[in-house]
Amino acid sequence: MKKPRASSFALFAGLTVTFALGLVPALTTAQVTRSIVGDWSGTLDPGAQPKKRIVVHIAAAQDGTLSGTIDYPDQDTSGIQITGITYKNSILHFESTPSLTVYDGTMSADKSTITGTINQAGASLDLVLKRTP
Repeated sequence: MKKPRASSFALFAGLTVTFALGLVPALTTAQVTRSIVGDWSGTLDPGAQPKKRIVVHIAAAQDGTLSGTIDYPDQDTSGIQITGITYKNSILHFESTPSLTVYDGTMSADKSTITGTINQAGASLDLVLKRTP
């Protein structure tokens, strides 16, 4: 009788460790993803043209994959699909094929701003995105 009990305990312990090790990366990914999820706003200053506001909406699926859209409130344009987005080690990169937009930025230590450069149709501009409450 004692042998089955010992093997049951070993099986339970092995499954527990396996589950815990599988869960740790998922929790870490979820924490990292949560820090980028939300609404971010900034202002583009193209020089000779009027400044224009930009709002970037970033969401995460349950598996941690990111998606998003871009709005330009001053131009009454919203919902431009972000076609590719990554966030790793405080570095955000996203692309939007419909608007020929590429953004690369670095999140601040307090996770309140992302400082980077946006390229739109060949023009490169500095863009600081701030978390919108």
